[in-house]
Amino acid sequence: MVREFGEQRLRPHVAEWFEAARPEDKVPVRELAAEIGKLGLLGMHLTGYGCGGSTATAYGLVCQELEAVDSGLRSLVSVQGSLAMFAIHRWGSEEQRQQWLPGMAAGELIGCFGLTEPDFGSNPGGMRTTARRDGSDWVLNGSKMWITNASVADVAIVWARSKEGVIGFVVPTSTPGFSAREMTHKLSLRASVTSEFTLDDVRLPEDAKLPGAQGLSGPLACLSEARFGIVFGAVGAARDCLETTLEYVGTREVFDKPLAGYQLTQAKIADMAVELSKAQLLALHLGRLKDDGRIRPEQVSVGKLNNVREALKIARECRTLLGANGVTLEYPVLRHANNLESVLTYEGTSEVHQLVIGEALTGVSAFR
Repeated sequence: MVREFGEQRLRPHVAEWFEAARPEDKVPVRELAAEIGKLGLLGMHLTGYGCGGSTATAYGLVCQELEAVDSGLRSLVSVQGSLAMFAIHRWGSEEQRQQWLPGMAAGELIGCFGLTEPDFGSNPGGMRTTARRDGSDWVLNGSKMWITNASVADVAIVWARSKEGVIGFVVPTSTPGFSAREMTHKLSLRASVTSEFTLDDVRLPEDAKLPGAQGLSGPLACLSEARFGIVFGAVGAARDCLETTLEYVGTREVFDKPLAGYQLTQAKIADMAVELSKAQLLALHLGRLKDDGRIRPEQVSVGKLNNVREALKIARECRTLLGANGVTLEYPVLRHANNLESVLTYEGTSEVHQLVIGEALTGVSAFR
């Protein structure tokens, strides 16, 4: 179902959305969210409140099919379900869940997740966004950067530093003092809305706080949830590159025979197919571990590190086989490669995941 939706509804437009300069030509986030919500994909792996309660593996396969079209479109679903909705579902009060989750699951309300700051990405513990008490209220000040969908969102999950430690808040974007602007001049994830938002004396009641989140473990748990979708999603991007390339080399003639008939071509194709199959098996294995409740954060790091890294290599290698055609939007390969450059570094850079895995293996932290 999702593959059909991707092929019929998304793929015919994605190159235009990627290339668009004018706002009216860019990806219609609210329209797509409503359509995706009707398919039951938003927060599909959560239970209750209009969410489907699917397996983690099924959710991963949905991410794979969406990212086979474009990483930015998978990001829309991932940020909505695995970051914003998951934060409310896991850490929120019952009132917050009832207020926000049904509308978000239907795609009627858009959410974003505000953790990253201009100077603090890999080290979220250094955040400068603050929350201070003022009577019975909280007052937030600061800014967040590289936030998917913030400029079109109805609600933002905002993480801020307070005297009590790091606290999460559910912030309606209509709250006075909240402002967001879309970030432009991107060379990657162009079929996705990326924004910066600022908090200027944003006043919130006590019940805007996420009561279940304690310190950095709250946002980090959300990030691990989102990384899981990337493990599958990257496989989709790589698969689309390889399928496109196989079709191309079978029809492109070089020296009077198809490009597919040369040993160097077949060596590249074989190596890419092997790595793609390994990445798919790793994703499936991690999905089954997650469904069994046995997955650990460092295992998600293994999947994210390997699958994105190999997907990017596959995209680049496919580009070489397409020659000059590979740099156009007529084919999806370089678009995928450009997108994967962002996927490689968001939700934890490769270096961060190497350190997570290294600490799990040695028992020694090397982050500082």
